[in-house]
Amino acid sequence: MNNSERIGLGGGCHWCTEAVFSSVLGVIKVEQGWIASTGDNQSFSEAVLVHFDANQVDLYALIKIHLHTHSSTSAHSMRQKYRSAIYTFNKVQSLQASNDLSLLQAEFDLPLITNVLPYSAFKLNLEKYQDYYYSNPDRPFCHTYIDGKIDRLLNQFPQHTNEKALRTINK
Repeated sequence: MNNSERIGLGGGCHWCTEAVFSSVLGVIKVEQGWIASTGDNQSFSEAVLVHFDANQVDLYALIKIHLHTHSSTSAHSMRQKYRSAIYTFNKVQSLQASNDLSLLQAEFDLPLITNVLPYSAFKLNLEKYQDYYYSNPDRPFCHTYIDGKIDRLLNQFPQHTNEKALRTINK
């Protein structure tokens, strides 16, 4: 039985984040575009909406993968465009994400800058940019920025990697 949930994730380029989560077992769909929150974070920032089957992959695993596949400890100058965030849809998700961040901090030498934020709005990217990595993995951008993230997923989280990722890397 499908137990579908969704979470918003932002941190780096939405093409990169989309590729990572399109490669995860239990992820049903990834929508790539821009997410806004509230207050100081109401501007749109590159991100994805991840629809997942909670019976196959839990929120903790998704957050852990997210933190390890983008610069979650770097407060670089492009953070407004690439906000490091977990966008939650309810108080239960928000509390769980905050607890997960606290637990996962031990895996990093530097403080995590990733924020747990309430989801407010989403703008889908143009159709021609959807499934960017898997529609043509030989693009120079994919080799330069995304291949390494998929390799990290395969090496650090093999139990969460789907066949799509394995076929692309082993081509």
